[in-house]
Amino acid sequence: MPATAQAVEMLQIAARAADDKGGEDLIGLDVSGPLPLVDIFLLVTGRNERNVGAISDEIEEKLLEAGHKRVRREGRQEGRWVLLDFGDLVVHVFHEQERVYYSLERLWKDCPIVPIELPARSAAEPAPR
Repeated sequence: MPATAQAVEMLQIAARAADDKGGEDLIGLDVSGPLPLVDIFLLVTGRNERNVGAISDEIEEKLLEAGHKRVRREGRQEGRWVLLDFGDLVVHVFHEQERVYYSLERLWKDCPIVPIELPARSAAEPAPR
């Protein structure tokens, strides 16, 4: 059973929030087949511990504003890998080194990719830092 419309909506909100804080290499994976309690994983890379924290805080804030409840949050103090569990959507915000080490894309390679729609930036607009 593919991801629900609500999970896809949550993914878009979280992806825009991550992008606004400089999140890189955003990937949405439909894990609803192998994982009955989760529809989508969002994988995001932050450049450093501070950036990982800022990205995860922004994602959490935007999803809460949209009326979605957080089930669990782990890893915030270390700033190397933050997990945000919103039920249908689980967000993994990684430091670059952890993203490579754990390689969740490889682990879940058989899962379909869920397209992420981000606002286009003009050439004059700098990437967020």
